Amino acid sequence: APESLMQALEDLDYLAALDNDGNLSEFGIIMSEFPLDPQLSKSLLASCEFECVDEMLTIAAMVTAPSCFLQAPPGMEEIAVTRWRRFSHPAGDHFTLINIFNAFKEATANSSEPGNPEKWCRDYFLSCSALSMAEMIRAELVEIMKHIELPISEPDFGSEENLLRIKKALLSGYFMHVARDVDGSGNYLMLTHKQVAQLHPFSSYCNTRRIPEWVLFHEFSISEGNSIRVVSEISPQLFAELVPQYYFSNLPPSESKDILQEVINHLAPVSATMKEQK
Repeated sequence: APESLMQALEDLDYLAALDNDGNLSEFGIIMSEFPLDPQLSKSLLASCEFECVDEMLTIAAMVTAPSCFLQAPPGMEEIAVTRWRRFSHPAGDHFTLINIFNAFKEATANSSEPGNPEKWCRDYFLSCSALSMAEMIRAELVEIMKHIELPISEPDFGSEENLLRIKKALLSGYFMHVARDVDGSGNYLMLTHKQVAQLHPFSSYCNTRRIPEWVLFHEFSISEGNSIRVVSEISPQLFAELVPQYYFSNLPPSESKDILQEVINHLAPVSATMKEQK
C-alpha cells in the first residue's frame, strides 16, 4: 500500500538511514548489513557509541527470536509468575531478557546431562527452542559486527552507568516507540499514533505491579488486546536528549508532547552552554 511505503520511508528518514536524495546514507548502508528491523539495527549501532554492545547484542537476539515465555497450564499461572520474578529487573523488560538469557547460558554451561537445559526451561516456564534460537541469532550478529569491524565492548551489565547507556542505545532506535501512562492505571497513550494500549501480560511490570509513567516498547500488538510488548521505563529527560528534533516537531499535539516540550526548553540552555564549552 502506498501509505505503508511512505510511512516506512519516513521512518527510515527519521533513523538517518536515508540521504537527501532518498538513497541509503552511509549509516543506512551499515544498518542494512544486519538482518534486523531498522530500529533494532540503529540501536545496535548506537550501542557502539554508548559502549554497551555486549548487552545490546543479547537484547537484539532475544526480541528477534520468538517469545521465550510459555503459557502456563491452567492452575499453574501463579507458579509461573513467581518463577519469572526471579529474572525480573527493575529497569524493565529489555533488562529482564538479558537476565533470562544469561541464566539460560549458565544452565547450559553447567549441565552435564544433554537434557538438562530443557528441564531447566520447563521448571521456569520458558521455551528452550526460543532461547536456543536467540543464542544462534546472537552468534550471527557477533560475526557480522566482526566482519564490518565494529567494536564490541566488554560486558558490564548491572552497573547504573551501564543501564543508562543501554537505555540511550535503545532510545536512539526506538524514539518512535514511546508511550505515557495518562491516568495512572496502565493506559498507555502512544506518542506517534495516539492509540491507547496496555502492558502485555508477560511484562515484568505486571509481576511487580509497578506502573511506570513513561516507557519505551519493542512492539504494539492489536491481536493481543492492544498491548505493548517488551517495555522498559525511560525518563522524559532522556527522550528529550535523544529524539531528533524534526521527528518531535511532526508529532501530533497532545498533553504528552507539551510535557516533553517543557523538558526540551529546560534542556536547551544547558545544551547551548555545553556547546560553547566544547
